[in-house]
Amino acid sequence: MIDSISRLTSMTVAPAGVGAGAPPQVATRATPSADFADVLAEVSGNAMSTLKTGEAAALGGIEGKASVQQVVEAIMSAEQTLQTALAIRDKVVSAYQEISRMAV
Repeated sequence: MIDSISRLTSMTVAPAGVGAGAPPQVATRATPSADFADVLAEVSGNAMSTLKTGEAAALGGIEGKASVQQVVEAIMSAEQTLQTALAIRDKVVSAYQEISRMAV
């Protein structure tokens, strides 16, 4: 998930150089799927994978197959992923509500 977010931030405007009148250059993505829906699907897929890994680590800890440190790291990663997903959901809902209040 962090890789997907890093790719999103790498799509920002790059500095044009020292010249004052030079127009800014836009950084392009190396992959052909620069669609927002594709990026969102990839991020949500990675989030689900992280949550499943955390759940599997917790079960492994209960069964005695994983160390306490591995369980805690996996659960903390899953918690961070879940909080990020909830924050994204809240922003999407807020944007939808803002759009629905616009006068046409």
